[in-house]
Amino acid sequence: MTRLVLASQSPRRADILRQLGLDPEIEPAHVDETMLEGEAPAAYVERLARKKAEAVAAGRPEALVVGGDTVVVDGADVLSKPESEEHAVNMLTRLSGRAHDVLSGIAVTVDGETYSSVVRTTVRMRRFDVRMARAYVETGEPMDKAGSYGIQGIGASLVESIEGDYYAVVGFPVGGFIDLLARAGWRFDVHTLRRSDD
Repeated sequence: MTRLVLASQSPRRADILRQLGLDPEIEPAHVDETMLEGEAPAAYVERLARKKAEAVAAGRPEALVVGGDTVVVDGADVLSKPESEEHAVNMLTRLSGRAHDVLSGIAVTVDGETYSSVVRTTVRMRRFDVRMARAYVETGEPMDKAGSYGIQGIGASLVESIEGDYYAVVGFPVGGFIDLLARAGWRFDVHTLRRSDD
C-alpha cells in the first residue's frame, strides 16, 4: 500500500490531513528556503513546496509525498516568520485594518513525478492597536507563523474576513491538494487515497 508522507514539521498541516481521515507519516524536508533575487512570491512558495516534496521522495520512492509552503504578502513585500517579538508586533501593526494575501504552495510527488499549484487567499484584518498586537505576541502563538498570526488560534480575533480558502491560510489548501491528486492519477476517498483506476 502506498504510504502518505508529509514533508513538513508543521503540526497544522498534519492536523488537516488527519481531519480528512488520513494518517500521514511525518518526515520534514531540509531545504534552503532562501528567496531568489527577483523571484515572485507565488513562484517562491511553489518552488519550495516542490523542493520539499522532491527531497523527501528521493528517499521514499514508494510513497506519495506532500510538500507545502505558505507566505503572507503585503503589497510587494513577503512577510515570513518573525525574527523576534518586536518584529512580530511590527508586522501585525502593519497589517492592522488592511487586506493582504496569503499564498499557499502545495506539491505532490508520486511515481517520480511532481504536481504543484499555488492557492491565493485574501485576508482582511480588523483594526487593532499596538497594545493588542503586543498582548497577542506575548502568547507566543505567532512566533512560528508567516505574517505573525495564526488564523486557527487566538489570531482569529484579529481577522475581520477572508476571501478564499480558509485552510490555505492555515497552511494546507485542501481543495488544491485534492485537485493535485486528480492530476497525478489519484483520488481522495474518505480515510484513504486510491489510484483513479482502482
